Amino acid sequence: MARTTREIRIRRQLRGFVLIWAGITFIVGAVTFIAIYVLNGQLIDNRFGGTLRNVAIPETVEGVVADVPTVTINTPTLFPTREIAVAAVATDPPSATSTPLPIEVTRFQLGVQVQVSYDLMGQWMDVAANQLSVNWVKQQVRWEDIEPEPDNYDWVPLDIFIPAAHEQGLHVLLSVVTAPAWAREEGADLARHGPPANPQDYADFVAAILERYPGMVHAVEIWNEQNLDREWTSVNGLSAESYVTLLRTTYQTIKAVDPGVIVISGALSPTGVSDGISAWDDFVYLDQLIAAGLLNYADCIGVHHNGINLSPEYTWDAAPNDPSAQYRGPFDNPHHSWSFRSTLQTYASKVALGGGNQRLCVTEFGWASAEGIDGVPQGFEFALDNSLEDQRDFTVRALDLMVEWDIVQLAILWNLNYGPQAGWAADNDNVPYSIIGPGFQFRPVFDAVRDWNRAYEAGF
Repeated sequence: MARTTREIRIRRQLRGFVLIWAGITFIVGAVTFIAIYVLNGQLIDNRFGGTLRNVAIPETVEGVVADVPTVTINTPTLFPTREIAVAAVATDPPSATSTPLPIEVTRFQLGVQVQVSYDLMGQWMDVAANQLSVNWVKQQVRWEDIEPEPDNYDWVPLDIFIPAAHEQGLHVLLSVVTAPAWAREEGADLARHGPPANPQDYADFVAAILERYPGMVHAVEIWNEQNLDREWTSVNGLSAESYVTLLRTTYQTIKAVDPGVIVISGALSPTGVSDGISAWDDFVYLDQLIAAGLLNYADCIGVHHNGINLSPEYTWDAAPNDPSAQYRGPFDNPHHSWSFRSTLQTYASKVALGGGNQRLCVTEFGWASAEGIDGVPQGFEFALDNSLEDQRDFTVRALDLMVEWDIVQLAILWNLNYGPQAGWAADNDNVPYSIIGPGFQFRPVFDAVRDWNRAYEAGF
């Protein structure tokens, strides 16, 4: 009997799980073997007939790092607790065949947002790397959860996510947000998210991440949608100057730890509201950021665009009317925030006019579909207008356009697995964007993105 597509995928996932465990077993065995010889100070020197020689290892030997830090992965019952050494090892000087640093690769690359799972993280990373076949994964890091008190860290979410991505050869983008209460400004509304009083506290937290996982974090996005009051509640209001101070401090700190890490400015929210209190229009706020020095302290300019119910090739003022659309915003109230094309191309123009040569990092993009879901949250009615085929076609069209425009360095599809993780709850606004559907069925967009990226990467 011919296997169904679902059966094939299940077999692939099981095979991937077995391969991961085989790899872990091999690594643990190899590390144990090496440790026995190092701890006994004995190395085999084939130049002397393979005899054992006692060798005193100096503190600084090329390729050997003393005091190797260890990350403890505390996963639930599915995986036993294990320790993985994550020390950086000295290497030979770069050559023409060396792997380029993340910051050196400016061509278009594709990734996906992966929700942390405490029991399936390895499988989700296998799906991202080997079935969806993307290059990058993204996670949002909530500072307030990781460091609730000064120098008191709960690394469990990152200990699960980052090594799992590393095992699959995936590049990692972290978006770091939400200052903890101890770091906030005096008098700030602690019921809402906001920045720290001292930008160096934030920068030190980011540095602690890079030092804990050396070589495993390849890009950091400095905050998220700071043109909205709900994301940047500050006694100074929605201040572009305050944000650039945070960006500058963190940029300089990151480059002191790892110059190869891509520093991405916090992506703004496309919004039609611009009262300067609850929100700034993203075009207006981007102008303010550039005037405050944004382009001096970012390797890539962050962008968000979740595509509503409008295909990505249309500018905001040329959207064809869809009389069947239940959500009427793009058709009855034209504005640039509805348009994927207008948003990306205008950002690129503003960067160029400001004297910058940075490309765009689209740290969230995607189209929501309510097909197969029992309703959608209020404000997300546009998902009712998008079929699964629309979600697929709009996403692939956006990928084609980003390559054609040649202004995008990195694009992160929103999202891989919020649907299964949330149980397809109709009140979760992340669920309609998920490219894996109810019952862990892969939506049509999944296979289309996989085929697109495999074909694209085959050209390099």
